[in-house]
Amino acid sequence: MPKFDWIRKVLVLGSGAIKIGEAAEFDYSGSQCLKALREEGIETVLVNPNVATIQTDPRLSGKVYLLPVTPEYVEKVIQKERPDGILLGFGGQTALNCGVELAQRGVFDKYNVKVLGTPVESIERTSNRELFKQVMIEANAHPLRSKSATTVKDAIAAAEEIGYPVIVRVAYTLGGKGAGVAHNAWELKEIVTRGLAQSRITQVLVEEYVGHWKELEYEVMRDYADNCLIICNMENLDPMGVHTGDSIVIAPSQTLTNREYHLMRSASINAIRALGIIGECNIQWALHPKSEEFRVIEVNSRMSRSSALASKVTGYPLAYIATKLSIGYLLPELINKVTGVTTACFEPALDYVTIKIPRWDLQKFKNADRHIGPQMRSVGEVMAIGRCIEEALQKAVRMLDLGKKGLVCNDDEDEPEPIETINDVLANPTDERLFKIVKAIKMGISIEEIYRLSGVDPFFLYKIKNIIDMERKLRKLNLDDSDAAEILREAKRLGFSDEQIAICLKTDQFTIRAFRKKAGITPVVKQIDTLAAEWPAKTNYLYMTYGGDEDDLEFSRHESKVIVLGAGVFRIGSSVEFDWCGVNTIWALKKNGIKEAIMVNYNPETVSTDYDISDKLYFEELTVERILDIYEKEQPLGVIASVGGQIPNNLALKLANAGVKLLGTSAENIDLAEDRSKFSALLDELGIPQPGWSKLTSIDAAKRFAEKIGYPVIVRPSYVLSGSAMRVAYDETALENFLKLAAKVSREHPVVISKFIEKAKEVEVDGVSDGENVIIGAIMEHVENAGVHSGDATMSIPPHTLSPEIQQKIEECTQKIVKALSIKGPYNIQYLVKDGVVHVIECNLRASRSMPFVSKTRGVNLIELATLAMLGKKIELTKLPPAMHVGVKVPQFSFMRLSGADPVLGVEMLSTGEVACLGENFAEAFSKALQAAEFRIPPKGGSVLITVGGEEPKRRVVPIAKAFEEMGFKIYATAHTAEVLRAEGIKNVTVLHKVKEASASPNILDYLRDQKIDLVINVPMGSKNKSYSDVLTDGYIIRRQAVEFNVPVITNLELAAALVKVLQQQGNNGATIRSLNEYMNELPWRLW
Repeated sequence: MPKFDWIRKVLVLGSGAIKIGEAAEFDYSGSQCLKALREEGIETVLVNPNVATIQTDPRLSGKVYLLPVTPEYVEKVIQKERPDGILLGFGGQTALNCGVELAQRGVFDKYNVKVLGTPVESIERTSNRELFKQVMIEANAHPLRSKSATTVKDAIAAAEEIGYPVIVRVAYTLGGKGAGVAHNAWELKEIVTRGLAQSRITQVLVEEYVGHWKELEYEVMRDYADNCLIICNMENLDPMGVHTGDSIVIAPSQTLTNREYHLMRSASINAIRALGIIGECNIQWALHPKSEEFRVIEVNSRMSRSSALASKVTGYPLAYIATKLSIGYLLPELINKVTGVTTACFEPALDYVTIKIPRWDLQKFKNADRHIGPQMRSVGEVMAIGRCIEEALQKAVRMLDLGKKGLVCNDDEDEPEPIETINDVLANPTDERLFKIVKAIKMGISIEEIYRLSGVDPFFLYKIKNIIDMERKLRKLNLDDSDAAEILREAKRLGFSDEQIAICLKTDQFTIRAFRKKAGITPVVKQIDTLAAEWPAKTNYLYMTYGGDEDDLEFSRHESKVIVLGAGVFRIGSSVEFDWCGVNTIWALKKNGIKEAIMVNYNPETVSTDYDISDKLYFEELTVERILDIYEKEQPLGVIASVGGQIPNNLALKLANAGVKLLGTSAENIDLAEDRSKFSALLDELGIPQPGWSKLTSIDAAKRFAEKIGYPVIVRPSYVLSGSAMRVAYDETALENFLKLAAKVSREHPVVISKFIEKAKEVEVDGVSDGENVIIGAIMEHVENAGVHSGDATMSIPPHTLSPEIQQKIEECTQKIVKALSIKGPYNIQYLVKDGVVHVIECNLRASRSMPFVSKTRGVNLIELATLAMLGKKIELTKLPPAMHVGVKVPQFSFMRLSGADPVLGVEMLSTGEVACLGENFAEAFSKALQAAEFRIPPKGGSVLITVGGEEPKRRVVPIAKAFEEMGFKIYATAHTAEVLRAEGIKNVTVLHKVKEASASPNILDYLRDQKIDLVINVPMGSKNKSYSDVLTDGYIIRRQAVEFNVPVITNLELAAALVKVLQQQGNNGATIRSLNEYMNELPWRLW
């Protein structure tokens, strides 16, 4: 059955901004989907406001709309484009929810648009918890005992019938959003109240809790002719109770019997048939650890995080094949692209093991609870490939980039900790549980006891013990011993790095490297072929291991070969934008005649780790040791370390010292910009203003300096990303605490303290230089004043308030700095503007987070120009012509998923992603972008709660409140704020009592819970004050509760003023529905 011949044009919905639970895996699946459609000559239209993704490149999709994925906007695109079909399975829950709503509103029928692949009825059967239960019972796939509820009262009745503890799941959400385990009615009430506010259909499921059962996942494919296959099965190291996105996942499963594997395999196929899914889906099972009893937990009727992981685990291109199935092909008609010979109708076989470990950034969030449970909280993940579990596990721990050398040999391992604390973390897991298991084994707690507390299968605990035993052996070893080479060979097989071995032997990693090379202990390169070496592979999907004897391929010895270092693990501050940079670098290398473009990266969520993007993909660690191993095998022309964010950037100097040829800006100049004190000295030399600064020599000297220049001061570590450990101190006590934190984060590099300039405008420049020509991509103005990290700021291109004179000054400073640093490649410079003076605060000699935003808004691919410069070629361009449209980039936050996290912004970055929209003016682009970031714009005549700390901010909020009053908003305020507003002539103000006055009514908390407030403006005081702690606690509870009940919160007056502009022009906004291609076509000059 070939493809449906009536399909000429297909609309694909993306997932919008990266958020916890919905990350870059949808860029990967969406990109594969667009590729598969284009191969068939089908015209593609994409709606996705995530400007940082590869799929929103005009190169991949026929037309790209940077618009919110909401029924209102998508309907307008359908009306304009008139597609034949729509795909809902490649944009996460955002796309599914939008599609279901469009179907229910009759939009698809109205415009005759067919849902391709899994039908809407099947989506509803998996997302509506009650329908799902019924279908599973009919399919003989036993679900957990459960009841759906739409009120707190129903939920309590259901829990009493099932028996506590129960787990609450929320309908139509993803990543376990709003889920929780309740041990009593009081806990249940809290979880259900929040959960109902987060559900699209106000429904939760209360179900029996099977803690400590094993959790398994199966990835299943099905076509229109009912052919079904299992692509991969995966086992969670963490038992039930921890969301699979927050679990350590191992593939293939390790502790199942053959019979258990096949029982769940058959049940998975029955379930997908009963649900009527076409394409790919993920099924999660709970298995009793001591019997063959199992239960179905849930089915995702779309590509998911696990699907992306399964693709990278097996080499089977799930999203690509799922797309082909949705347009009518059958599995036996499609070819397995890895072998080029066999069909897609086969189940992959693995001769290696893979381990995924999540990365959390909970320490960045004030007040965030570090426990992990049924609601996903991780912001990224890594995947390691090895020939044994020990090797893969140690590789994965290093890939997390937490400063760990591996599972053992870490600085903090010997810090004493009470046994009760360890036992508590084993039983109630936090983001540090894996390391506490290591500590527990070292403290002599038995494997049986660890299993009893944690539910982690003894099989895995013994594997961890093998690593600990090897560490003990290494600590007793001497390199002169006769068995030293043999023990080292075994240690390398178990995943020990040269640095770990060096720590045990009290030497350095290069001594170990030299010793093992002399002894012939070197890693081999292995190929992933999907069929455990039954057929030769056609693709170069590679990993390195000490568990083999020879390389699987021969290395060519030509000069035209370049290695690109990828971004590694995503975390707050480093996300899909750096993957965009890496992939575009690979494409630009190919365009410029490089024969072999090689990518090194280990992030399973990304497009760069797709087997068909580069000529060779090393799914490997980004460490000095591993890059040298690859460099020695490949012998390339050079290595590019400036497009993957901070991880490769931090390796640049070390690699250069080890003899690696870096392409682009020299390692010494990277150090000159990254080392805060050297860069500050350079600015003084160039006569460019900067805030007063001093290098930290001692805490006392720092205090004296702060006294001299006056508080507030900002503490800045070197070589960090996302403002890690960057803090503003308003007094001496805070300064001392912040300095200790910064010294911990930036151990090898200096910490600088400088004057923090209050009420200054922050401005950024992204650009490229070839060593002579300096190209300024754009000057971006932040809406928020300085003090909010640039990654959390709302930005506009072109600047919306800066005078031409200031812009001229910024361009002159940029030219001077870029030339002084001899930049060859990308750069980003950050400025402060106050009272007409331009100060420089930072310079990064690498691709920045805003590169895709600047490139797409200006219609010039800066990475393509940067690649030219890094290859030593000249850029024939000096100044970009002005654009006629406005681009606004808005951050995406995921506070709801981080229990207790305070949504106040500061100098350390907290957003998990971003969106950008284009418009005819600032208000229009900003309005679209806010909606794209899931910010609910308050309705006309809605209500706003204003509560502001400090006298001066109270005065500044008056014009904002007046504007709300003029627009007919109902204004609520706390007593002191209300006094100021009334004194200024705003009469229509209702006083709500503070949270801590719980018995007084009307109370803020009740109004938030009852959804009587549409917007919260809560601005905490910045500086010291007697009642500071009061303001913080009361304000904190208001902000946190608003987050939990889905009420938008603004904590910054500049942003509140910008929102007022949007509301005032609301009637005129959002009218233009134009694609990125249309905006680009209007530019006088473009490069794409």
